[in-house]
Amino acid sequence: MKKFTLNLRICLCALSCVIFTAFSAKVILDEEMAYLQKMLTEHYDSSREEKEIKRYELNVTNSGFCRYKRYFSSGKVEYFSFNLIKFKGLDYQGISDSTETGNLFLRTRGEDVIVQTYNDKIGGDVDSMACFMTIPVKNMKARDLSDLSERLVKMNALLPVQK
Repeated sequence: MKKFTLNLRICLCALSCVIFTAFSAKVILDEEMAYLQKMLTEHYDSSREEKEIKRYELNVTNSGFCRYKRYFSSGKVEYFSFNLIKFKGLDYQGISDSTETGNLFLRTRGEDVIVQTYNDKIGGDVDSMACFMTIPVKNMKARDLSDLSERLVKMNALLPVQK
């Protein structure tokens, strides 16, 4: 009977550890997504596009998607989206003399970025795929870029565990 009780205790301890680990991965994933959302919206540079762009939406969802939607004054809408599981790396290209203003390139493993254009008077509605998503950013320091890259890689590892 003592052996049965000991085995029962071991199984219950192992089961409780698995349950707590599963919930902690979800909490870590939610924190990472909130941080990524904050970083991208905080550094987004709307001043470079204010004449053309009426408004924009930049979201990192809890299902692991990064979405960027731009609404133009002409009525045209551009939509970019990719699953963070497909994230490969990021690049930054500064504009002009300033390195604090530039474009952030979020690269994927293949053509995994969904690109959709609506209400375009010149080209019509277009659906295509791309290898990267470009986001205009400002006040982006090297430390911010490395932190953003590390967190995207970390999320890339956590997302398959969640599913």
